[in-house]
Amino acid sequence: MNQPLRIALIGAGAMGRQHYQHLQQLSEAQLCAVADPGPQTGAFAAECGVPHFADYRQMLEQARPQAAIIATPNNQHVSTILDCIAAGVPVLVEKPVGVHLDEVRELVAAAETHRVPVLVGHHRRHNPLIVKARELVVSGVLGRLTNVTALWQLQKPDSYFDIPWRREPGAGMLLTNLIHDLDLLRHLCGEVRQVQAFTDNGARGFANEDSAAVLLQFDNGALGSLTGSDAVAAPWSWELNSGENPIYPRQSDQSCYLLAGTRGALSVPQLKRWQYAEAGAGWHQPLLAVDEPFSADEALRLQLQHFVRVARGEAEPLVSVADAGRTLALIEAIRQAAESGRACAPETI
Repeated sequence: MNQPLRIALIGAGAMGRQHYQHLQQLSEAQLCAVADPGPQTGAFAAECGVPHFADYRQMLEQARPQAAIIATPNNQHVSTILDCIAAGVPVLVEKPVGVHLDEVRELVAAAETHRVPVLVGHHRRHNPLIVKARELVVSGVLGRLTNVTALWQLQKPDSYFDIPWRREPGAGMLLTNLIHDLDLLRHLCGEVRQVQAFTDNGARGFANEDSAAVLLQFDNGALGSLTGSDAVAAPWSWELNSGENPIYPRQSDQSCYLLAGTRGALSVPQLKRWQYAEAGAGWHQPLLAVDEPFSADEALRLQLQHFVRVARGEAEPLVSVADAGRTLALIEAIRQAAESGRACAPETI
């Protein structure tokens, strides 16, 4: 019988500690070391009963983990992954996979050359309701996907921006929040051919955007929109609607994604499917609603279980570096479209 996989934690901030809480629930894995230069991290490592290292490179050399979770600041992701790959250590890295497309391309090449698996933490793909939603889309029960509407509209408290970097370029909604929704739109609806976009910072006046409106043309012909703001008193977002994270008050009667096809439509997260009673019916006929069943579970824990299998060579990463890179390329295309006023296509990874 396999011994628990020895996993090191690189980065012991809020997200890293959240991973640790879920790791404690697994019998197939255990924490073996913590690496973080922060002054309070030693006490955290002591509570966990594992060694603490200020330098993760020293940790890789001395603790020799079998896998690592990287939850460092975004601009440190790629360099840290590359060091883990060089040490032969499989990685689960928080999103985004990187901040520049060139460094992500370098990472794709390194992972393929050294054959060290890397799983990118777009954890919502592991949520059973998303698994079910994708099954429904792929099955063809909605017919030809035609229109997609996505909403991310809520209000962050003023205290959120007391941390200076959250007011700076690159820390706005696109890379911090909407990257999740764009990844799910790619996962559910397919690749995006081109985008048009507007962004604005008028609500808060910071150096990054506080609202955005994006038009998407998918390769399969579907047309979509994503509108978002972190400065509005509104109930439409994955955080408030899905119930995935209990720190957010749930608005369970509201939807954040609406997928419409020629044979039916689907609201997410409710997984309510709409269709006519018979083929060929039209707007004079009532639509029937069906609640699609699924078994709720914790996405972060399911992601960790998947990572253990990936690290042991038993499964391919659900979200590879190249896959996550395509979501980052979509973010870049949106930024370029907003700045230029022209439609832009995502670069190839």
